[in-house]
Amino acid sequence: MQTASPNSNPQFPTPDSVSKSSAASSQNISLEGTPQTLISGFDLDKPPQQELIDTCVHCGFCLSTCPSYRVIGKEMDSPRGRIYLMDAINQGEAALAEATTQHFDTCLGCLACVSACPSGVQYDKLISATRHQVERNQPRHLPDRIVRSLIFNLFPYPERLRPLLAPLYLYQKSGLQKLVRSTQLLEKVFPRLAAMDSILPQITLDSFRDNLPNVIPAQGKQRYRVGVILGCVQRLFFSPVNEATVRVLTANGCEVVIPKTQGCCAALPEHQGQTEQAQALARQMIDSFADTDVDAVIINAAGCGHTLKEYGHILANDPEYAEKALKFAAKVKDAQEFLAQVGLTAKLSPLTDEPLAIVYQDACHLLHGQKISVQPRQLLRQIPGVKLQEPIDAALCCGSAGVYNMLQPEVAAELGQQKVENLLNTGADLIASSNPGCSLQIQKHLQLKEKEITLMHPMELLDYAIRGIKLEQ
Repeated sequence: MQTASPNSNPQFPTPDSVSKSSAASSQNISLEGTPQTLISGFDLDKPPQQELIDTCVHCGFCLSTCPSYRVIGKEMDSPRGRIYLMDAINQGEAALAEATTQHFDTCLGCLACVSACPSGVQYDKLISATRHQVERNQPRHLPDRIVRSLIFNLFPYPERLRPLLAPLYLYQKSGLQKLVRSTQLLEKVFPRLAAMDSILPQITLDSFRDNLPNVIPAQGKQRYRVGVILGCVQRLFFSPVNEATVRVLTANGCEVVIPKTQGCCAALPEHQGQTEQAQALARQMIDSFADTDVDAVIINAAGCGHTLKEYGHILANDPEYAEKALKFAAKVKDAQEFLAQVGLTAKLSPLTDEPLAIVYQDACHLLHGQKISVQPRQLLRQIPGVKLQEPIDAALCCGSAGVYNMLQPEVAAELGQQKVENLLNTGADLIASSNPGCSLQIQKHLQLKEKEITLMHPMELLDYAIRGIKLEQ
């Protein structure tokens, strides 16, 4: 695949040259003389709102920021092109069919276009509504249904994933994984399964632990009482990050509450249009924290945090939970956002004897979704000896995007390569990443480049600095 740019790509049209007609005709969809009764469009359950579609003035500022457009190079795989398709479907001029939905599927949902749009187009709401429509109304091919069923029936449920830890541990330790990868047979037969295998984190004995108590007292004078969300994949494959987060919070005067009834935050199904599953998981999460009387609900994963803050939207039509969802969402804080707001009280020690160059990787759902970028950098700079490096194209998605790197592995791979190259070019000694999906994607492409560089969550770095643990150099 070649990377496209608005100035160099011959397929790049001027704003005036793009029309609903060209949006449909590029997919051989006739807009003229087609009876509307033959057009299969959006249903009446929250279709993309026409007033939001109409705010797009087709200026093209979104194109250079859109990762799928930069890789694929087609207008219909850009935010502007997708909005044209939504409009055409709304007007009954194009069908909600495979030819159109493939362009919605290529969207990573990174929300970079939302940050870049001078007209304030709420593309996040448009693509979210569209994806729920697609999942209800557009049949998938059998291989696609199998992969999606596997993802949605396993990943959001830690109790279902946990029994797989032992066989996965043996798969890695026995050398079978290395053999499977060396043959490249899986990539040829089932590329999406190969994509899953390629980002499988290292299973360690820590993965089998689930020993955080329900309540952990603050160290010293208590300043706040906070809840902590463990996540689904996070609690199994990144348990050290959760433990570090709890230690940092308690060291800074927070009593921590961890309800055992909590499940998945609903990010994965919500981002892929699984309406009922997302709503059920959101209700469960709200119920888990109902009687905890916490000042804030803390999350340390970017994608999860963005969805948790959207509960008011997800449950807007639920008469029992609509108000509860708004109140819950108002309490949700990213761990770095919260600590930057309340301030660190624990003493921080240097992580190394020499100055340490760190490059911070902006997760899309922190940077674009929650507008959190300064706070993580503020916290890291408070660690003695840390020098922050900034990569070029820092706002470009790494290609993880939840489960995008499993569903669209080719586009994700090119983005992952670009991201890792940009991070390495900073010359940093360490990469700080605030999202598990980003971390897995970056680790994968570091290994492909045969580069060894430490990657840690900022909360782990703060935990080391508080406890006086030195990093190996």
